[in-house]
Amino acid sequence: MWDRPEILNPLANVLYALAALMLCYSAAQWVLRLPVFPLRLVEVDGELQHVTREQVALIAQRHLRGNFFTMDLRGARDAFRKLPWARDVSVRRRWPDKLEVRVEEHRELGRWGNLALVNTHGELFNAASGKDLPVFYGASSAVPQLATRYQQYQAVLDKAAMKIASVTLTPRQAWQVITEDGLQIELGRDETVQRLQRFTQVYQSTLPGVRLKYADLRYSNGFAVRKPASDARKSVPSKQQSNAV
Repeated sequence: MWDRPEILNPLANVLYALAALMLCYSAAQWVLRLPVFPLRLVEVDGELQHVTREQVALIAQRHLRGNFFTMDLRGARDAFRKLPWARDVSVRRRWPDKLEVRVEEHRELGRWGNLALVNTHGELFNAASGKDLPVFYGASSAVPQLATRYQQYQAVLDKAAMKIASVTLTPRQAWQVITEDGLQIELGRDETVQRLQRFTQVYQSTLPGVRLKYADLRYSNGFAVRKPASDARKSVPSKQQSNAV
């Protein structure tokens, strides 16, 4: 083999080429790590209400390492996602010296007991909010379902100028709503939105201004209500809804 130039010459050329590539790669890595490509600006974009400039500056100071080319974008993204109100973060380079960070904030929808907040996607997150928010109760696996039902129920009760204070999904999978005025509404397990719609229609036409303490909508042809001053319930069948009290 060693005396066969037709084999040795191509092999030598391949080795020379590999050595040249390795040398170029090493030189490129050395150049990229030079301090001539610093990141000078971190720009944060998004509809931000809770993430502050001070928080961004602190994350950048503690976690961003390297220059324009060597910055670990995944590590930078993970660092910004540690912000309490950050639901999702995207990070990209912008030549010649900028890092663009886009933050999607959580939008608070309610409270999960006194443990956490629930966003509009039905996800739990840990942050502090001073807003007057409804409280959700149920199994932790039911958080998305509670968020969806709350939005459906509130859309119906808006027509009667009622605001929900809490929504509960019981272990028996029954739904209960309590309004800010203290009205407890038992919805049962099936066709809960339709039941609430029927109740709201009757309330608007027959019971406007009447303060109620309790409403049981678990009847097939009507519902029962109770006023705060009395524990007596009055059954309201569907054919007599216009005369309900």
